[in-house]
Amino acid sequence: MSTDYGKLYVVATPIGNLADFSFRGVEILKQVDLIAAEDTRHVKMLLQHYGISNRVIALHQHNEDNAAKGLLQKLHDGQSIALVSDAGTPLLSDPGLPLVKMAKEAHVDVVPIPGACALITALSASGLPVIPFSFEGFSPRTSSARKTFFSAKLLCPTTWVFYESSHRILASLQDMAEVLPLDRQIVIARELTKLHETIVKASLANALALVANDDNMRKGEFVVLVEGAVIDKSDQVITPEHQRLLEILLKECSTKTAVAMAAEITGIRKKLLYQVALTLNDEEDSGEDASIHFPP
Repeated sequence: MSTDYGKLYVVATPIGNLADFSFRGVEILKQVDLIAAEDTRHVKMLLQHYGISNRVIALHQHNEDNAAKGLLQKLHDGQSIALVSDAGTPLLSDPGLPLVKMAKEAHVDVVPIPGACALITALSASGLPVIPFSFEGFSPRTSSARKTFFSAKLLCPTTWVFYESSHRILASLQDMAEVLPLDRQIVIARELTKLHETIVKASLANALALVANDDNMRKGEFVVLVEGAVIDKSDQVITPEHQRLLEILLKECSTKTAVAMAAEITGIRKKLLYQVALTLNDEEDSGEDASIHFPP
């Protein structure tokens, strides 16, 4: 690697409270030749607060593939660049991956400057198990896609987390309530580190009611955390949640596909799932109650 190359700094910025910016982060933004920002107007508020006057250019989801090539050339020319997003750690549901990937492939030093991250902040105060957990980014935009997403996570045994926007939070919880058990524990974290920070842990039913009945609970930026399912490890047992998953899949897929997907998600033998699916199909066709009775 040429010692003449510049360095790419991936700099985490505050997610709300400007006092959360690290001393190192401030110094890096003062020292670099260029700052690549998701929204130049947004980041300039942060820069003004800390008296930073370095040049800023836009690097967002609509231009990042082309912009990354130009930035890589500047790095090759010896310039140092700081990559920042609107808030939090870049690349976590924010732009920047093409630039970081190109830099790594070109043997340019990529230096992380740690700091705030809404995902980790929410996990730390959630009261849900955090090891292991999975992060799913933003939930899908359409109702049908969200239901498919929630169906795939129905039997996930570990805590899982996703981001949601203010204009979709209610619809997202409504879709979740059609798929997950209403007693499943979830955490809604909104406006983290800001004046109206709210972190609520409740059953899905109670959380949905809270968001539906309180206008303030539909404002801001959201992190939603979901308790993992308690799964019977025996492949000979079909639980109510297994049946619920099959019912959802059968509405969208053929029996063969629904069984294959359910087997992939649950680890249950296809033969056993297929028998249950046939029972559900027969009872639906006859108009009978399709629920299977489980022993206490």
